[in-house]
Amino acid sequence: MRIISILRVALTGLTVIGGATAYAQMNTRSPYEDAAATVVDKTGNLRVPSDYRASYQVVGSWAVANDEGPGSKEMHVVYASPGAVAGYLKDGHFPDGTVLVKEVFHTTTQDMTTGTVSNASTLAGWFVMVKDNAGRFPDNKLWGDGWGWSWFDASNPRKTTSTDYTTDCQSCHQPAQQSDWIYSFGYPVLKR
Repeated sequence: MRIISILRVALTGLTVIGGATAYAQMNTRSPYEDAAATVVDKTGNLRVPSDYRASYQVVGSWAVANDEGPGSKEMHVVYASPGAVAGYLKDGHFPDGTVLVKEVFHTTTQDMTTGTVSNASTLAGWFVMVKDNAGRFPDNKLWGDGWGWSWFDASNPRKTTSTDYTTDCQSCHQPAQQSDWIYSFGYPVLKR
């Protein structure tokens, strides 16, 4: 009977060790590998992650003013993949594999008791960026300067309309070149 008890304890211990080892192996992926599993295909084409609203952190939003009249014409809401903000706060740089998703909404503007207010209405599309410190896709024109870059129309989150980041994306980010192409000053959670 004593031998059976000892064997049960030993088997329980081995089960716990095996489970812990399997768990540790499951969680040894780098942030880039996690991004690649949900956002990047084997040739570097990007897509909008399906669960970003539930699993990513909101880092901030922007209102783009109307060209004429009061209010905004667009609202931009930006999300960062898990661990991205903590990594940025450590050294002022996004970790390799960080995914940033910017939702771009058309707005509705109206007078309210607080004044003229614009709110997000119809989704126009998404802008997705993936941090790439290794230069993984040198032959893909949507990758360079440390990021993968793509715009997606609201009608299709799996197919980018971007063809070359230098002409389709980077010009809007040029003023933010010194801060790794990201307007980090506009995101309260990135204040160090």
